[in-house]
Amino acid sequence: MRKKLNNTGAGGATRRVTSYDVALAAGVSQSAVSRCFKPGASVSPATQAKVMQAAAALDYIPNAAARSLITRRSNLVAVIVSNLANLYYPQVLSELSEQIARLGKRLLLFTLERETDIGKVLCDVWQYQVDGAIVAACLSDQQIAEFARREVPLVLFNRRSREQAVPAVLCDQAEAARLLVSRLAEAGHRQFAIIDGPGDSAVAQERKAGMLDRLFELGLPAPIVVGGNYDYASGGLGLRKVIDRLGRVPDAVICGNDIMAIGCLDTARQQLGIAVPQQMSVAGFDAMEASGWLSYNITTLRQPIQQMASDAVLMLDRLMARCGGAAEGRRYRSSLVEGATARLAMMAAA
Repeated sequence: MRKKLNNTGAGGATRRVTSYDVALAAGVSQSAVSRCFKPGASVSPATQAKVMQAAAALDYIPNAAARSLITRRSNLVAVIVSNLANLYYPQVLSELSEQIARLGKRLLLFTLERETDIGKVLCDVWQYQVDGAIVAACLSDQQIAEFARREVPLVLFNRRSREQAVPAVLCDQAEAARLLVSRLAEAGHRQFAIIDGPGDSAVAQERKAGMLDRLFELGLPAPIVVGGNYDYASGGLGLRKVIDRLGRVPDAVICGNDIMAIGCLDTARQQLGIAVPQQMSVAGFDAMEASGWLSYNITTLRQPIQQMASDAVLMLDRLMARCGGAAEGRRYRSSLVEGATARLAMMAAA
């Protein structure tokens, strides 16, 4: 190892160690140092070892801001999600963050209280000059056009554009809802209730539409529908509203997500003395971690989050690499988790 550099500048101030200093200490070119800190770059093991040894000795940390000025890339991917009260999103964010990191980039999170607030955060997104964006919220045609105008690659997550061809990954929410209703109806449930998600949530409204369509096809009574906000309190309050409007306990309550299903379940068992699933079945959506805890064991629907996140990031990576091609849309199916909170008909043998 060469003699350690003097990093003290004028006036005794400590000067920041640069890639040039590491290159000098390691006896390699500055571009070789850059390649050693760039994921996926080609560099020999011997050079890698020398550079890393010199970097450790000098306490060198790459300057991401300086690198972005050279490469004209921020190495940031914006992820926009709405309603973090929905505990399904931490699972999504964890998967997206892991997949984005594999590209050598970092996730920059923007959250919305409601989907209609997206216009308020787009100005912040533009300021960070992100390399691409994954958006789990509804965008207007004008907002989609702005992504294109600014040449920011865009992939929609569990959303779609009806008017424009935009790359998207989405689970068939209506199909999942129809499956759940069918299995409950086959088990003898007749009077249904729905604790709906936020009115501006595209996913919540697709789920409700699927349930209503299937109930109508089966010729069952119109369900009692009450609003919710994807939070725990909405589940308990929603159940009380259902019983007040119906005048009795419904046969089955389907909640727009698992956290509302847990709130509904706790209120039914702990406060109203309703036996679940003997008197009333309760079901939710998303198969979040808590729904599988022994105290709950919610009957729910699981989306293939890992596959969806992986495909979304792969699609975005191709767009950021300017690979071109037609806008790709991938659709997935949910799987039913047969928990202990609902009476379900047995599946017919294949």
